[in-house]
Amino acid sequence: MTLETVRVELGARSYDIRIGAGLLAQAGAEIAPLLARPRVWIVADAAVADRHGATLAAGLEAAGIAARTLTVAPGEASKSWARLETVVEWLLAERVERRDIVIAMGGGVIGDLVGFAAAILRRGVRFVQVPTTLLAQVDSSVGGKTGINSAQGKNLVGAFHQPSRVIADIKALETLPARDLLAGYGEVAKYGLLGDAGFFDWLERNGPAIAAGDAQARVEAVRRSCAMKAGIVARDETEQGERALLNLGHTFGHALEAATGYSDRLLHGEGVAAGCTLAFDLSARLGLCAQEDPSRVRAHFREMGMVTDLSDIPGPLPDADGLIALMAQDKKVMDGRLRFVLARGIGAAFVAEDVPAAALRAVLEEALAAR
Repeated sequence: MTLETVRVELGARSYDIRIGAGLLAQAGAEIAPLLARPRVWIVADAAVADRHGATLAAGLEAAGIAARTLTVAPGEASKSWARLETVVEWLLAERVERRDIVIAMGGGVIGDLVGFAAAILRRGVRFVQVPTTLLAQVDSSVGGKTGINSAQGKNLVGAFHQPSRVIADIKALETLPARDLLAGYGEVAKYGLLGDAGFFDWLERNGPAIAAGDAQARVEAVRRSCAMKAGIVARDETEQGERALLNLGHTFGHALEAATGYSDRLLHGEGVAAGCTLAFDLSARLGLCAQEDPSRVRAHFREMGMVTDLSDIPGPLPDADGLIALMAQDKKVMDGRLRFVLARGIGAAFVAEDVPAAALRAVLEEALAAR
């Protein structure tokens, strides 16, 4: 299987996303050209380290690169001030310098946490993303958004800090639990829904093969997702305009994550998937897209066995007003107004800042009533 390379064009800070099977075993060859000295520091999800740490270490050792590793507990709770302090103090104690490379190995939680630590350590240390989940490979590892959660909400503390390289080993997805893979697929589908109807068509045909483990289909899904995100990031790195489209489903999704306590009741990608269906419901209610579009989104998500509606989320949820209050803490609020990514059709998303409160409440009440 050939390796794919997607370039993120950001002038002097441009970098490659490398996609293919077996890249962990070749990590030394991938990272060696970036190093000022032959040593790296790895911060890894503890569960991922158990599964893939030895492969990464062997790949680095083959290129004569020494590595030290710190493991962090899995889960969203690790995107915290306490874990950030642990990582930063460890890297300082290890005498990591600005020209060195820190490796973030794991899912989106680790990438966000370690990327933020690298951003603030000595006012900026280089890092490499080694995403091992589908969600991280197609979304959180690309584009330089880093950060942690606060008691006030998700991702409210952070910085833009681009990696020096992204190494997406498709083989790592083979050990991913089915639920996590489908949660990541929510972000894959989002790319088709927001700006590439042809990609969504392709996913309707190939989604089951992706879920079943077809490596070539997975490489193509990751490549197309990364290529779309790379283009958007290159044009709008700090989310002043077009990059906001990548938040399709996220205003709803983040509120649902907050409502479920950032727990295993709802994974991030599951919240995004449910949020995408709600965004299309709202778009249809406002007469922006055809009534068939939300049905088509639901049909594909249902075929994939994904979280699709609020009825798929276990346990209690707040009422419509409670969910709207949670949305008001979203970092995409501007001048006190909620910003939603809505759609004029599949592949035709846009940012809306004047959504009628009554329509939003009606969509949420309808979704909650269906539980």
